[in-house]
Amino acid sequence: MNFQCFTGGDLETNCFLLAAPGGDVLIDAPEGCADWLAREGRRVGMLLLTHGHFDHVMDAARVVREHKCRTGYHADGIRMLTEPGFFRKMGFPWDVEPVAADFLIEEGADQNFLGAEFQVLHVPGHCVGSLCFYHVPSKLLFGGDVLFAGAIGRWDLPGGNLDQLLSGIRNKVLPLGDEVTVWPGHGPSTTVGRERRTNPFLA
Repeated sequence: MNFQCFTGGDLETNCFLLAAPGGDVLIDAPEGCADWLAREGRRVGMLLLTHGHFDHVMDAARVVREHKCRTGYHADGIRMLTEPGFFRKMGFPWDVEPVAADFLIEEGADQNFLGAEFQVLHVPGHCVGSLCFYHVPSKLLFGGDVLFAGAIGRWDLPGGNLDQLLSGIRNKVLPLGDEVTVWPGHGPSTTVGRERRTNPFLA
C-alpha cells in the first residue's frame, strides 16, 4: 500500500493519503490538509474518519466540498461531526464545520474502500465511535488515537473510558501480530510488537 502522511494543526495530527486501485483514500483531515492536497495536486475519492475529535476533522468539510468525495465514519460519531457548535457546548474553544456521512462504517473484515480491502476495528475508549483501519496485505494499521509509540489515547475527555480503551487494544489490536506497523493519529509510527513489549500502559 503506497501512502503519504501529512501532519497539521496545533496538535500535530497525522492524516494519510492512500493510493487505492479506484482512487485516493484520505484517512482523517486535520487543519492544513486541504492546502496540502492542493499543493500535491491530488484528488480524494473517499474520506474515512477514525473519530470525530476536532483535530482530526478540522478540514473534513472543506475536503468534501472541494473534492466531492464520499465520507464515512462510525455511527457513534454523528453528533460530534454534524451538530453545530458541538465542542463549544462541551466547553472547548473550537468550531468545526459539520460534515455528514455518505455511509456509516461498522467493525468487520473485508471492507472495500475504492478497491482497497481493509479490516475495520471498532476501538472506543479514547472517543466514542473510534475506528482503526487495518490493511491486511501490507500489515499496516491506521489507528487514529488508540495506540501510540509508548502511549495510548487520552481517556479523560468526554466519552473516554480507560478500561474500554485498554480492552480494545489488548483484544483487537495486539492479536493482529507483532509485525504490524501502526501509524497513529499523532507522533511516529511503531509496531504492535514494540508496544506489546515496551508500552507502559500495556504492562
